[in-house]
Amino acid sequence: MPINITMPALSPTMEEGNLSKWLVKEGDKVKSGDVLAEIETDKATMEVESVDEGTVAKLVVAAGTEGVKVNALIAILAADGEDVSAAAAGGAASPAPKAEAAPAPKAEAAPAQKASEPAPAVAASAPAAAPASSSGAKTFSSPLARRLAKEAGLDLSAVAGSGPHGRVVKADIEKAVASGGAKPAPAAAQQAAAAPAPAMAKGPADDTVLKLFPEGSYELLPHDGMRKTIASRLTESSQTVPSYFVSMDCELDALMKLRAEINKSSPMKKTDKGEVPAFKLSVNDFIIKAMALALRDVPMANASWTSTARVLHKHADVGVAVSIPDGLITPIVRKAETKTLSAISNEVKDLARRARDKKLKPEEYQGGTTSVSNLGMFGVSNFTSIVNLPQASIVSIGAGVEKPIVKNGEIKVGTVMTATFAFDHRVIDGALGAELASAFKRYIENPMAMLV
Repeated sequence: MPINITMPALSPTMEEGNLSKWLVKEGDKVKSGDVLAEIETDKATMEVESVDEGTVAKLVVAAGTEGVKVNALIAILAADGEDVSAAAAGGAASPAPKAEAAPAPKAEAAPAQKASEPAPAVAASAPAAAPASSSGAKTFSSPLARRLAKEAGLDLSAVAGSGPHGRVVKADIEKAVASGGAKPAPAAAQQAAAAPAPAMAKGPADDTVLKLFPEGSYELLPHDGMRKTIASRLTESSQTVPSYFVSMDCELDALMKLRAEINKSSPMKKTDKGEVPAFKLSVNDFIIKAMALALRDVPMANASWTSTARVLHKHADVGVAVSIPDGLITPIVRKAETKTLSAISNEVKDLARRARDKKLKPEEYQGGTTSVSNLGMFGVSNFTSIVNLPQASIVSIGAGVEKPIVKNGEIKVGTVMTATFAFDHRVIDGALGAELASAFKRYIENPMAMLV
């Protein structure tokens, strides 16, 4: 029986991707674990492995194709002993179910894949028994999940699967029940499944804009996946989040002195380029650590918003804004409050390097509980950032500049940095935001506290 290979969902939010390159050709034999293709998402390029064995009978989607929907048929494998030509014809006549080729409708009860879970490999259409959803398409699920869903009165088509090939498993049912359960009426579920994904609204008429400029005086740079994603998510945040801002001036002199002493004491390590320091701390490394410790000290601010509950996080996962060619990505330092400054420094350097090469895994840049955006190196004195959902806070860091400081009635010159916090008021009220900003300031101005 032909094995249909479909476009995988490489992250919980992925709806489509670009098939950058095939690493196999028709007639090649593959086994489980072999790399089949490179898929480009909005912010990363990932290798995708086969989960089945067989012979590549047909490459349905050509290399370089953009906007391939998740679960759309991209290739066909012939099983061992099966005629390749017959498999190519048979598989092509049986594409992946239409309902799975379109992005699944969003429902509050549908659990997202955990950020810590690895992205699924290319999925073959599973022949296992599966109940029909209310839209008429099959919903793949384990027998235990089907039994639990039946007992709970859940419609399986309204539950997003996190198992292999998007299969609904026991954990998905338990999460759906815990969050209230998605139980749409069959007619409503059918309507939701059939509805196309909403298209991004057109701007103030592209043609009208272009008419304002003489022909030949400009070039058009089409939006790539990253630019579209940045525009969509920041628009969603600005329209959804009731933000407010808190600014705090922090003296940096003690931090700069401690940073110099720590860097001077760094041990040397051997590399291909000779001996180099094992680490070199930046001011930003201290800022990441200070933000993580502040969230640890003010745990009610380490939260995210959902329509039914606040999500109180047990660790401070700090995103670090990294500029990459014509875009921005925010890789995350997980459990930053538990890590040493040297560990944070080396991890950020590695994440930033792989971010620029588009080699980050989705779990390395999705989620997080807060973010740090630093434009101080450009001489920016202060600015405000947009909260990066599902986070509820972000701190914007300006340049450290020498200013007059009054202490004990005397004027002295000190290095001062302005930190501006943006908060989601649904989660963090004014007093709580000010408490977090004050905790951050204490660590910045007393950096030795970050070492104990």
